[in-house]
Amino acid sequence: MLEACVFATVLCGFFGIILKKNLVMKIVSMDVMSTGVIAFYVLIAAREGLFTPIVGQGQTGGFADPVPQAVILTAIVIGFSIQALMLVGVMKLSRDNPTLESGEIEKSNTP
Repeated sequence: MLEACVFATVLCGFFGIILKKNLVMKIVSMDVMSTGVIAFYVLIAAREGLFTPIVGQGQTGGFADPVPQAVILTAIVIGFSIQALMLVGVMKLSRDNPTLESGEIEKSNTP
């Protein structure tokens, strides 16, 4: 059930990117899709019964792999920086165009 909710989040973001015409809404949709992908990755990587790999605690059993945590943190930081860069690009476009609708911007910039 949780997998279906995460997959629905990814699909909502994907269809928002395709169907929305406002550039800010496209950026928000891309952030929603990115959040869904990260949540899906965390959902797949999470397992019960694993301990943190800290030396000296004397725990027996399986240890959790720290690499997925590093990958997720990297994905969050890269997603944030891309979102900030896209917002700066939209701000530059808004100075030249009175609207943020992608169709209107394409019409006004077509020779």
